[in-house]
Amino acid sequence: MTTTGRARRAVRETTVPVRGGGLAVSEWPGAGEPVVALHGITANGRSFAALAAALADAPGEGTPLLAPDLRGRAGSAGLPGPYGLAAHAEDVIALLDHLGRERTVLVGHSMGAFVAALTAARHPDRIAGVVLVDGGVGFPAPEGADPRGIDALLEAVIGPAMRRLSMTFPDREAYRAFFRGHPALGPHWNEDVQAYVDRDLVGEEPELRSSCVPEAVRADGADVLADPETLAAARTAASAGVPVTLLWAERGMLDEPRGLYDEDRLAAAGLGAGVTVRRVPGVNHYSILFAPGATAAIRAALETVRAA
Repeated sequence: MTTTGRARRAVRETTVPVRGGGLAVSEWPGAGEPVVALHGITANGRSFAALAAALADAPGEGTPLLAPDLRGRAGSAGLPGPYGLAAHAEDVIALLDHLGRERTVLVGHSMGAFVAALTAARHPDRIAGVVLVDGGVGFPAPEGADPRGIDALLEAVIGPAMRRLSMTFPDREAYRAFFRGHPALGPHWNEDVQAYVDRDLVGEEPELRSSCVPEAVRADGADVLADPETLAAARTAASAGVPVTLLWAERGMLDEPRGLYDEDRLAAAGLGAGVTVRRVPGVNHYSILFAPGATAAIRAALETVRAA
């Protein structure tokens, strides 16, 4: 299934020096000021291919998009700890320094939205605007989640994404089949989604596995669920004058009717007038990155915060 009518953009990979080694960055070249995109807790930079296409005015042109594999994932799996969202924020600033960019606009999906908000809160002089995509605002742990361990909480929140970290797969097709069976991601399968899935796979047959470092996922998940600075970061950034927009998916992580956010949860979060909030109808936590209407909404939000 193809989820975008736009032409696919050529992507190249670069490496940026950060603490402990090289940060792998997927780069969709273009003209003008770049956007830096930050992925979810068990994802990688190639999850933004559809957005890169939406940002292109014509094949090979358009807004440059740079999407690092965050520390502990895919091409950056070899980077050492300590992990946590502060380490990702440090890496984002190192990326800007390497590019010679004083300021940039950030877009973050899921956990990456929390990273974007935290980076803006800590470095408002370096971040010109932030678009949070179904993340970046704290939400309560699901009912029945075991509060005694981060693994139990993450299993309750992200389900199959966490479960696969302890699984092995006999071949590449078995790994793809695991994702095709995901109720929120599988129906949107296309060439870009397959490339994103393939990028995560490491090891040798018959014991292929996810590249994600469990310790990194645990540290990042703990910050997203409980770190006070992280949970307040969107409000802090907005108070510092950084334009912040939250786009939230109508449906959930397993395509259930209720998403991570709804009007009541967002009202309880007390975001204030400095954070613009918009619902994206008809999409779930994953398809908000792939569906044409959703990528158009992200592009519009990026243009708005850039103009501000």
